[in-house]
Amino acid sequence: MTSKQFTSVWLREPRKAASPGRSRDEIVSATVELLDAEGLNGLSMRKLGAKLSAGATSLYWYVANKDELLELAYDQVWAEMSVPDPDEVGWRDSAAVLAHSMRQVMLRHPWSADIVGRMPALGPHAMHVADRMRRMFKLAGFRGTEIDFAGSTLTAFVFGMTIPEIAWDTATSGDDYDPEAMRDLVRKAAARYPEMLASIDMDRYDDPRVVRELCFDFGLVSMLDGLERRLTTA
Repeated sequence: MTSKQFTSVWLREPRKAASPGRSRDEIVSATVELLDAEGLNGLSMRKLGAKLSAGATSLYWYVANKDELLELAYDQVWAEMSVPDPDEVGWRDSAAVLAHSMRQVMLRHPWSADIVGRMPALGPHAMHVADRMRRMFKLAGFRGTEIDFAGSTLTAFVFGMTIPEIAWDTATSGDDYDPEAMRDLVRKAAARYPEMLASIDMDRYDDPRVVRELCFDFGLVSMLDGLERRLTTA
């Protein structure tokens, strides 16, 4: 039995079309637009070809399959993330800006949440972010494998906070969603738990986006405090 070999669009030279046509940048841009509008299930070579006014078969000059197309689009998501130079702003500010930027980018492109951990991030933009993360945590004082551990801690926090947020937004995006009816159901479920009821009835609960932002910032600061504490007690 032969094992499945790992492949990636980033591990070979870019394909060149045999005749003039759309550039790869145009194809990637159109792919991201289609994914933003219809999600992963709405992406197909046929739809993309129609969007570009090109035949689906012509797209295979640039990518071998749909997964390679997704890799290109996924790297474009990383291109939108802000990572200030830690040598200029300090490691904590650089990490905080990246974390908030990463969350916002994922919220703008909710389909990316379904790719995290499933598709390799080997493109130049993802590598740039990873390189800056290594620099920020090396500057903080971490050494050896702990540099990578600190980077994994940061991304795990962002993904862990943001992916459920995207899932909830997706589930409640329809016109038939009634937030007050949902709140009533939660109140009934939490009737025996006064602490839960107290949080449900908070006035600011009416603006969940503000609460999510505050929650994210609280967790981020706590996580960075923990990393900094680890350095001072080592």
